[in-house]
Amino acid sequence: MDVQAKNNLRERARKLRRKGLSYNEIRCMVPVSKSSLSNWLKAIPVRDEHRKRLYTKQIQFLALGSQSQHERRKREIKEIIATAMTEVHMPLSDDAFTFLGAALYWAEGSKTKNLAVTNSDPLLIAFMVLWFQKIFHISPRNLKAHLNIYPQQDERSIKRFWSALTGIPIPNFGKSFIKPANKTYKKNNLYYGTIKVTVPKGTDMRLRIFGWIQVALQDIKPKLESTQRIWSQLHTADRGAVNIPPIA
Repeated sequence: MDVQAKNNLRERARKLRRKGLSYNEIRCMVPVSKSSLSNWLKAIPVRDEHRKRLYTKQIQFLALGSQSQHERRKREIKEIIATAMTEVHMPLSDDAFTFLGAALYWAEGSKTKNLAVTNSDPLLIAFMVLWFQKIFHISPRNLKAHLNIYPQQDERSIKRFWSALTGIPIPNFGKSFIKPANKTYKKNNLYYGTIKVTVPKGTDMRLRIFGWIQVALQDIKPKLESTQRIWSQLHTADRGAVNIPPIA
């Protein structure tokens, strides 16, 4: 910025300040840093009628500060997600689709018995039902389901919701687990409860999934095994023993 342009901005800022505008209001019309404004305007006195207005405006800003921060953060989150969505190219490749489902199963699926995934997130459950169909050719009509709900929830309606979402017939739903009523039950219970979706005779399929996971993590496995050897004594600790810190 040349000297003349800077002088023009400074003079304009001073005129606006004499009219009683705040620094933020001035910056909307004079595009300079707040520190520059402070240097230019600190010698200009604020008249009483302007001081009252600025004080009221500052109080309003402070009162709305937390709300403004909340709204700003919501916009930031929206922008982050929108940007991230452009980083993934659709449709997913076959390998990417396979490993996405395998990873979700590794996190949310049964580890030692059957082939089953349990969750309360409708989107995750819908994806896994689709994944079972595409990867293992298991029709939703052949899947089994069980609900875990609270006593104040409508079991029939929840079954209809999950059936409509997944394509699993209502007759395929087994007996629901209804948590015993007590004074401390959660009032913010999950709207649709938790559902467990099971693939009949899916043990070998579960083993295949874990085989895929091992391939994906094979570069990390040596470090795991080395660390486990160093800390092998943790496997032999007496389960009945209690670690009591020494007396100082």
